[in-house]
Amino acid sequence: MNSVDGRSKRWAGHREQRRAELVTSAIEAIRAHGPDLGMDAFARHAGVSKPVLYRYFADKSELWQAVGQESAAMLMDVIAPAVAKVRAERDVVSAAIDAYLAYIENDPHLYRFVVHPSGIERGPDLVSDVKDTVASSLARIIGDTLRDVGLDTGPALPWAYGIVGYVQTAGDWWVRHQQPISRPALSEYLTTLLWGGITAIRSAADLPGGLAAR
Repeated sequence: MNSVDGRSKRWAGHREQRRAELVTSAIEAIRAHGPDLGMDAFARHAGVSKPVLYRYFADKSELWQAVGQESAAMLMDVIAPAVAKVRAERDVVSAAIDAYLAYIENDPHLYRFVVHPSGIERGPDLVSDVKDTVASSLARIIGDTLRDVGLDTGPALPWAYGIVGYVQTAGDWWVRHQQPISRPALSEYLTTLLWGGITAIRSAADLPGGLAAR
């Protein structure tokens, strides 16, 4: 029984590794050829037959899910170090916004594949899942920043979701219209508008009976 369990674990590990390799190959294909690829093109780029690809992904929707989850992780790998370099609260917001815009500017095909998929029968709402992943990670960063300056961390999660939705919508407009303004300009515009709301919450948190007391 132990040998059977060992083989099962090794096979499961091999399968996960191979699946991760195919996701990486799919991302490379999207970057090279655009967001509208079919399973034939993904298989060809990976150097496997389509039946082999279907062993790991039931259909294009499942591959889209996997690519989207990896994309969310890659996005946080960009945002987290950018935010970690700054201490001032406004700079944290500005760094997070600019890192996101830089990510979609540098990877537009992957962004379109995840956010505006073509020919995919959607299962679970991947875009919402990606927002949840990014917002949860961003909330931890914001919460740590608030804690460091002695403020209540209660605003961290709603702030994070607000920032993600606000910046994602503006970034989507920016990408779809071929970046009609520069990234630094858009980043500053968004930070300026958003920062007014953040400073208001800070003021409320500092007041007796303010947010920190609720």
